[in-house]
Amino acid sequence: MAFSLPPLPYDPGALAARGMCQETLELHHGKHHQAYVTALNGLIESKGLAGKSLEEIVAQAGKGGADSQPVLNQAGQHWNHILFWQVMSPDGGGDKLPGALQTKVDSDLGGLQKFKDDFKAAGVGQFGSGWAWLIQDASGKLKITKTPNGANPISTGEGTPLLGVDVWEHSYYLDFRNRRPDYLSNFLDKLVNWEFVASLLDKGLKSGQSA
Repeated sequence: MAFSLPPLPYDPGALAARGMCQETLELHHGKHHQAYVTALNGLIESKGLAGKSLEEIVAQAGKGGADSQPVLNQAGQHWNHILFWQVMSPDGGGDKLPGALQTKVDSDLGGLQKFKDDFKAAGVGQFGSGWAWLIQDASGKLKITKTPNGANPISTGEGTPLLGVDVWEHSYYLDFRNRRPDYLSNFLDKLVNWEFVASLLDKGLKSGQSA
């Protein structure tokens, strides 16, 4: 079965007041994300991917060599963007996190401000295209990491992504030009849907992971 582009969970212009204009959303979602979906669907038969879930494809491609790179590029970017749209909200940002998430950020990452500083540093420090992540590892501990291009913590085996930010230039160039640090600050301060991030953490805790 072919994969499809999921709709945005908000209107394309809904994040404009929060620093991400409608044109960015329309190009990023409707053009870039759609291109990854189309390319992935073109690989399903030739790469033996029929019947596999997107997460299975990403994990398998991450374990392969150079022959798996084309699949990881497209499947990884499809998975990454599905999460990216959901971790943003027109009512996002702020400095008050849901209880369990706040507790984990305090205990594992040194508090919200240190988390923001370290997460931003990961995004700024990712040379070229890629992503910065907040993940929950196999022990349940929160960690910050980064990946190049379309890779993600599922493909690398590092853990379960709870929050991801796209640092490819098409994510921010219309709004921030070449100022990636400003884009990341805006993302953390005005766009992150902390309730959604907390829901992913809650799923991980309920699945048996513990600190």
